[in-house]
Amino acid sequence: MFKTALLLTASALLALPPALWAQAESAAKTAESADRLIQKYIPLAGSEDNAKSLVTGLRDGTEVKLSSGTTGTSFTSPTGKMGFGNVNIALSLAGASLKQQGIANPTPQQLQSSLTGILDQRASGKGWGQIANSMGFKLGEVVRPEKAGQAGSEQRAENARAERPERPLRPEKPERPEKPERPAR
Repeated sequence: MFKTALLLTASALLALPPALWAQAESAAKTAESADRLIQKYIPLAGSEDNAKSLVTGLRDGTEVKLSSGTTGTSFTSPTGKMGFGNVNIALSLAGASLKQQGIANPTPQQLQSSLTGILDQRASGKGWGQIANSMGFKLGEVVRPEKAGQAGSEQRAENARAERPERPLRPEKPERPEKPERPAR
């Protein structure tokens, strides 16, 4: 009985460090993904604080507070918690919508209006592709980074096959001499 208890305790203690390590690794990846999105959307949000509020608010389903000078606004996403991919798509669509309207540096109210319109459609059950199409966009073109699109076209141009040179004509084979006839038996 004592040996069994000791064995169970020892195995539990041995299993604990890898579980904690995996959890710490997952937290580090989450922080890295959040930082990457925050850096990507600073130009859209107008400041690092606004970008951080957007990403964390959409990700956690909490209140998003946007401010610019003396003006500010806040809202909560109608979709609830979202993954990093969904946050990226929502913010990309909002940015594309504002660009389409000719707004390069949106105010917090303009950003909120654009984003809540997109998130309301998502909360009503529409897919990202349907939302993008209703706005006149193709989702892949909006979400794909501009640099990746340019690099892809350059790479396709490099990889394009050069025209094949004409194959040289094969020299004609010499005619075979006729076989002599076999003598009759």
